[in-house]
Amino acid sequence: MAGFLGRFLHTLDPKGRISLPAQFRRGRESDPFVLIQTQPEALTLYPDDAWGSVQEDLLEYMKRQPEHRHKVLRITADAVEVVPDKQGRILIPERMRQAAGLTTEAWVVGAINKIQIWDPARFEAATTDETDDDAFDQHMKSVLV
Repeated sequence: MAGFLGRFLHTLDPKGRISLPAQFRRGRESDPFVLIQTQPEALTLYPDDAWGSVQEDLLEYMKRQPEHRHKVLRITADAVEVVPDKQGRILIPERMRQAAGLTTEAWVVGAINKIQIWDPARFEAATTDETDDDAFDQHMKSVLV
């Protein structure tokens, strides 16, 4: 699998469900995903295999940094497991929709090993970068050769 790539504008239905793009579901039709808010602006949807790696990292971090256990708990307490229905829709809980500013439309964005769900205006603001960043540009030149 090439990972999750691209962005797709989808509508949230009145119940708070959103369809995942067909290419994101292919081969994972009945597989669970973990939906979590990893950053204030967006929601992140991890397929089961990617979530296993994240979970291991979080457990290791809590062992090394026990004073930050409450921060990890704050992130995982609102996480939910979702399985796409037969139409490829997942339900986004109301609290998560509000936190990410999702109303009627959302970008469903491939982020290599995970999927992110963004309010269109927040996505545009976060991805529009007018500043020059020579270190980033140089790194991208070496990665995207």
